[in-house]
Amino acid sequence: MKLKNMKRSEDTEQIKVIRWAAAAECRYPELKWLHHIPNGGTRNSQEAIKLKNMGVKPGISDLHFPFPHGRYHGLYIEMKYGKNVTTQKQSEFLCDMCDARHCVAVCHDAQSAIKLIEEYINLPENGLVDPDELEKSSYHFDDDGICHIQSLDPFA
Repeated sequence: MKLKNMKRSEDTEQIKVIRWAAAAECRYPELKWLHHIPNGGTRNSQEAIKLKNMGVKPGISDLHFPFPHGRYHGLYIEMKYGKNVTTQKQSEFLCDMCDARHCVAVCHDAQSAIKLIEEYINLPENGLVDPDELEKSSYHFDDDGICHIQSLDPFA
């Protein structure tokens, strides 16, 4: 799949994150377990019913990294692109996971997700992710306290 021929979107940004993780496994071996949770997308009605019966739930974040670092049990990243915003179910899931001591964030591009993952992996024992440490990133917290991160480099 050639990303250069695809219009930039949430999907292409997520593919960049997963490709980076595969290449970075030599530095961070646990990245082999970073995975996408396929809850979104368009499906025919039979496939949608089957997946619902198998446990697919709306609102679950796009990426999950199930390794504990710092004070966290794991990392969940909801990928968005452009002006896309989280749904009520996505915000509810992120808040619940935050309450359960997972690191959670909404990343609006691949570069901000990659920087977050690296910051997360390198946390000292009992450390917390500090958005100020994410170089070349802009961040804000929404009304639910969820951190939204976006790279300051428009070509990231």
